[in-house]
Amino acid sequence: MTATGHLPNLAATLGGWSARHRLTAVGAWLALVIVTMLVGGMVGQVTMNQAEYGVGESGRATWTLVNAGIKDPASELVMISSSAASPDKAALRSAATAVLAAVKATGQVSGVRPPAFSASGQQELLQFSMKGDPDTAYNRVQPVEDAVARVAAAHRNVTIEEVGQASVSKWFNDTIFRDFRQAEWTVIPLALGILLVIFGALLAALLPVVLALTAFLAANGILALVSHVLHVDSSASSVMMLMGMAVGVDYCLFYLRREREERAKGASREAALRTAAATSGRSVLISGLTVMVAMAGMFLAGVQIFDGFAIATISVVLIAVVGSVTVLPALLSLLGDKVELGRIPFLRRIGRSGGGRFWTAALDRVLAHPGRSAVLATGLLLALAAPALSIRTEFLNVQQMLPSNSPIVQRYDHIMTAFPGGPNPAVVVVKAPDIRSAVAQRQIAALTSYHNSALGQPVHTIVYPKANLAEISIPLAGTGNDATSRQALTALHDTIVPATVGQIPGGTALVGGDLAARIDWNNQMGSSIVPVILFVMGITFLLMLVSFGSLTIAATSMALNLLSVGAAYGALSAVFVHGWGAGLVGTQAPGAIESWIPLFVFVVLFGLSMDYNVFVVSRIREGHDRGLPTREAVAYGIRSTAGVVTSAAIIMVAVFAVFGTLSVQQFKQLAVGLAISVLIDATVIRAVLLPSVMTLLGDRNWYLPRWLAGFTAGGGPDAEPPAAGDECALDDLAGRGIG
Repeated sequence: MTATGHLPNLAATLGGWSARHRLTAVGAWLALVIVTMLVGGMVGQVTMNQAEYGVGESGRATWTLVNAGIKDPASELVMISSSAASPDKAALRSAATAVLAAVKATGQVSGVRPPAFSASGQQELLQFSMKGDPDTAYNRVQPVEDAVARVAAAHRNVTIEEVGQASVSKWFNDTIFRDFRQAEWTVIPLALGILLVIFGALLAALLPVVLALTAFLAANGILALVSHVLHVDSSASSVMMLMGMAVGVDYCLFYLRREREERAKGASREAALRTAAATSGRSVLISGLTVMVAMAGMFLAGVQIFDGFAIATISVVLIAVVGSVTVLPALLSLLGDKVELGRIPFLRRIGRSGGGRFWTAALDRVLAHPGRSAVLATGLLLALAAPALSIRTEFLNVQQMLPSNSPIVQRYDHIMTAFPGGPNPAVVVVKAPDIRSAVAQRQIAALTSYHNSALGQPVHTIVYPKANLAEISIPLAGTGNDATSRQALTALHDTIVPATVGQIPGGTALVGGDLAARIDWNNQMGSSIVPVILFVMGITFLLMLVSFGSLTIAATSMALNLLSVGAAYGALSAVFVHGWGAGLVGTQAPGAIESWIPLFVFVVLFGLSMDYNVFVVSRIREGHDRGLPTREAVAYGIRSTAGVVTSAAIIMVAVFAVFGTLSVQQFKQLAVGLAISVLIDATVIRAVLLPSVMTLLGDRNWYLPRWLAGFTAGGGPDAEPPAAGDECALDDLAGRGIG
């Protein structure tokens, strides 16, 4: 075992074995991908049902019904409006009769409720439910929508609009599926195009894309298997695609660039692969482990959707790491210099001189004035993070999630305006020893007839005698998500329910519904983010300490990553809370950040930021361990990694930006937060703040208390002692900036 410990030896061992058994390594990889794809395709992916999204009291209300074998049917609303100042009741009734007859004829609806009229008398609201499983009602709602559309075409004197759980879910699924497919298949040619410019050769550009894509396909098959034990959100595969392409391409890029660099310096094919395995391979292992640890923090959120996201991202990162340190060296050994096949002469190979004259000039200024550079960079990052002080999170509703000109949003707004709270009533679930007893019936009647401006009409009650349950739907005042609705929900929960159904001896009354679920979800995210942050930071600190053998490096890594995350939060708040530049990303500011975004952005960014940190600091440590003073080691490390870090950042930003084109607000927010943070991390932090801080610290960068020495891997980046002449080569590289 070398002085550098187990981790670098593992990278070099894996790379060496794969290079010697290249056909076995490639064959095993193909077998893994094919088998997982086939098995995953056969079993299919199982997505979460509505109850599995619930948390808090509203979640318990839903599970109370589910555990009793009760599923609320998917409800649909049809509003018939008259534009006349004096509404034509006959026209409204005629259209309503036609709508009910048409939807009943489809055979897909049940539970038709008595019609309700708006306060102005200009609108009539029809309510009915979809037959069958509510979680799959979107598959059966099209005939109903078609029937309503035919009636609307035949009754031009009124306006007929439909919205409901099934129709909204269908619109979401159709739109998101189309958006995701477009985004996913835009990412691949985009990444290939960027890599083609970076390498100037078709085959070299294809390798990272193919490996990242096959890693995603294999991980997606594994996710399908896992989903039969732990149901996942329908967007888990797309999140996996985003992460898989981002880290998969980056890891291969790190490895391939180092191998090409060593060959350009005159090393033999075998020596170049050994060096790449011992240096970039080690960086990939540490980076991948750090990303997976960060993703594991999502398990502490206490929400099932995050468990699925964690499994999806950890799976794809793990497989991408395995591919980068095994099948990639095998392919490079097999291809040799033929990896440059398909050269395109007119494409300038980016990063040929360590990031070009721009990075050389910028680094010279930073190293000449490290104190001033550190202050300016820190001031800039704090200014970017300042809007985060006013960040506001919510579980976004339909109106906030989608563009205001979307037909589904406009119909939703119209119905909500005419019938406040109608589309999203509060739901009170009452369980009693005997739901048919006189006292239970009396208290239920007291709730349904309770006179309070906070409550709307109509109130609907369903009693389930066998389960001793009652479900009471009560519209709330306001728009369904504004301050009025929240005050109404508070009054219902704290005052009205305790005074009525809360008085049933031995009974329980739980308040749920859409607004209650959003509030409970937001509260859950607020309470879980601190444990997640502490876990991720603590484990990442230990990983950096063990990997680099330096308390200072571990501490500065944490500080720089926090600045990066703070800048991302500031950008999110500026764009989506305050609306600054929202038009540039094709959206309108909803006034809030989706409540799960800050936690997800934190774990993703903390992991991804370590990619660059590990790669750059490993190169700096490489120079230091081979005799360069700290200042020259920093110059060597930054210059020799500037090109690849810039290239990797361009790919990541491009991948995230593509997902920002999705229609749904959450993915725009996720894309903006990740893209801006990666851009800042690769420029301001890695090119300015990191070198200036390390230059100021000098030899204190490598401080490690004596009592900790036995717990670290030694910190060196290589699995082998440097070959003769390497010190001279490093001195030459530090002077010329070649990387």
